[in-house]
Amino acid sequence: MQKTIFITGASSGLGKTAAKLFQSKGWNVMATMRKPEDERELSQLENVTVLKLDVTDSKELKETIDDILENHEIDVVLNNAGYGLVGPLEAFTDEQIKAQIETNLMGVIRITKAFTPYFRLKKEGILINITSSFGLTGFPTCSVYSATKFAVDGFSESMGYELAQFGVKVKIVAPGGIQTDFAGRSLDGAYHEAYQQLIAKVQEGYSPEQIANYSKPEDIAQVIYEAATDGTDQLRYIAGKDANALYNERTETGAEAQVQRIQSDFVF
Repeated sequence: MQKTIFITGASSGLGKTAAKLFQSKGWNVMATMRKPEDERELSQLENVTVLKLDVTDSKELKETIDDILENHEIDVVLNNAGYGLVGPLEAFTDEQIKAQIETNLMGVIRITKAFTPYFRLKKEGILINITSSFGLTGFPTCSVYSATKFAVDGFSESMGYELAQFGVKVKIVAPGGIQTDFAGRSLDGAYHEAYQQLIAKVQEGYSPEQIANYSKPEDIAQVIYEAATDGTDQLRYIAGKDANALYNERTETGAEAQVQRIQSDFVF
């Protein structure tokens, strides 16, 4: 039987790549995005339905998902929508902080809550939430972004416990750097002169040379596909060499040792 995946943030980057991969594997794909009228590629593919959805709009979200569930069987939900907020905390406005939390955290919570009764009654289903290597380890200028991704990690683990009794699985895919336009289109930020040296040091990680070492979106999408199809109860899938290196360091040396090591790189 042909399976169906529901994807948020499918207009570009990892979301679009995942949509194309699942479609190529014979899945039906519900690809959601804020501006479907701008989509020119996914809308041309067989078995792909492009839908309007802003995860920060609770009314639109409920109406869209209610309509989908009246007309379609959903097997997997991929919570991918998100963006990065980069800069020193004291440079951000309240509006920037609230917007980051609304998209990266509340969007995941709302989507999960909307699908939970459906999967519970169906007694099967998989919820896959995209976090980040910065949802496993903190990093300077990523305080609010990391806060949302750490929160999604904890939320996912907790929901996994809640839903296991109903045969529903919750999984986390935590990528490191990806060779997409995330560092451009999907970033917001703010500058503060007092942090000039630190910002310059962090920006070295976004140089063309460093980005060339990041994972290709196709490789991360393959990890997502594995999480959706491997039939295991595995919770976390660490995706990418850089993410695995950070995660392995934390598990092998301990969180405190890793914190001290990273902190020493940013003391001037």
